[in-house]
Amino acid sequence: MAELNTGDGGGGKGKKVRSKKSNSKVDLTAMVDLAFLLITFFMLTTSLSKPQSMDLPMPDKDTNIPPILIADARTMTVLLGPDNKVKMYMGQFASPLEEVKDVAFGKEGLRRDILAKLKSVPITMGDPKKGLIVLIKADKKSNYKNLVDMLDEIALTRVPTYAIVDITKEEEKLFVE
Repeated sequence: MAELNTGDGGGGKGKKVRSKKSNSKVDLTAMVDLAFLLITFFMLTTSLSKPQSMDLPMPDKDTNIPPILIADARTMTVLLGPDNKVKMYMGQFASPLEEVKDVAFGKEGLRRDILAKLKSVPITMGDPKKGLIVLIKADKKSNYKNLVDMLDEIALTRVPTYAIVDITKEEEKLFVE
C-alpha cells in the first residue's frame, strides 16, 4: 500500500509554531508490482505477426508430359534483365504480335499493360475462360528483387495463369545492346 510519512509529531506546548521541514517518503512497491503484472500480461497475450509469403505452384517432376499448345494471342512474356531492365512482348519471340518494348514496374508501367491484356485477351479469344497467360523469364544477371516485384505485380493484377520459365539465348541477346 502507498504510504506518505509527513513526520508531523504535534507534541508542542504553546511555543511559537515553526514549520518543520518534513521528509516525504512514498512507498512505490505496489506500483512496481502492478507494472510487472501488466508487462507480463501483455507479453503473454500479444500475438506476434506471422511472416507473409506467396504460394508458388511448382510443376510436377514427371518429364513425360506432352507440350501444351497455347495461342499466341494469350501469351505475354516478361523478360527480367540485368540493371533492373524489364522488357515484354506478346506471342512468340520469333514472330511477336507486339514488338518487344521496355517497361517499368508500377502502376503506369507493367501493371497497366497486364490489366489491359487481362481485359482484351478473353475478348480476342472469344471465350471468357481463355484468359491471359504470363511467362516470366529472368536473365542470369537479373536480381532477385525484380523477380519478387514481378510476382507482386502478378498478385496485384490477379493473373490466373503464370509461369517462371528459362530464358532463351535469343532473348538474352536483347539485354546485350
